[in-house]
Amino acid sequence: MATRNYQGEKFDVQGVDPVVDALTVEEALQININGKPFTMSMRTPGADNDLIRGLLHSEAIITSTQFHPTPILQKENEEGIVTVVDLEIPEAYLGIGYSNSRSLLSVSSCGICGKTELGEKAFEGKAIEASSQFSAESFTEMFAQMNRGQFDFKQSGGTHAAALFDANGLLLVVKEDIGRHNAVDKAIGWLLLRGRMDEAKAMTVSGRISYEITIKAFKAGIPFLAAVSAPSSLAVDYAKEFGITLLGFCREGRATCYAHPYRINNNRVSSLNPKVS
Repeated sequence: MATRNYQGEKFDVQGVDPVVDALTVEEALQININGKPFTMSMRTPGADNDLIRGLLHSEAIITSTQFHPTPILQKENEEGIVTVVDLEIPEAYLGIGYSNSRSLLSVSSCGICGKTELGEKAFEGKAIEASSQFSAESFTEMFAQMNRGQFDFKQSGGTHAAALFDANGLLLVVKEDIGRHNAVDKAIGWLLLRGRMDEAKAMTVSGRISYEITIKAFKAGIPFLAAVSAPSSLAVDYAKEFGITLLGFCREGRATCYAHPYRINNNRVSSLNPKVS
């Protein structure tokens, strides 16, 4: 259930008219690990397995990309929406994200809001080194493909989207959610559950890019990250460090690259050093 109908009154210069609008559903999902509460995610119901698996990967809770715990239903509400699940994860598969014992509250507006602590910002692993290149124009087509898959947005106007593409710019998956970071986790989780994560070379997202979305792209090994709107300053700082080519304001045939522009195949010569961003 991605939308729910609500009655309202629409005001304009002509007067007042009754309306019925489809609004994006936002419901809580509590995730327990080995019988103990671990995180609460405010999300749009649907693709919950993808969301959970992507979150486990992005938060470094599971160390293996091959192990996929099966969510066990613990509770659902009167509408049949799942509200509590439990995951049985052997200790050997639990990573640093679990051992940090952080209480995570993933709300729809910001993935880090509500966490008891932001934690260490440093990242582990080498910066992404990728031979893939895309033209600036190819991102226009990527966003067009993502937009065609935003069925919930067309109903409610209230969801964000994330899409993943292969080295040829072909669409792999589009996922929607009321939260940007949830949509990213759903898209990454979908590929992980199908053993296709290595195919993803570019990610597009609606709205802006926060530093957390940049981290999710890095942990998924995705070298290109592009958004309709602006990136934050920290998102750019981390993209430079992570080896991610980051683009913002990708609309109306334009795009601005803020990190590692040497991967953008363009006839024009960039004023930036091609190896330093």
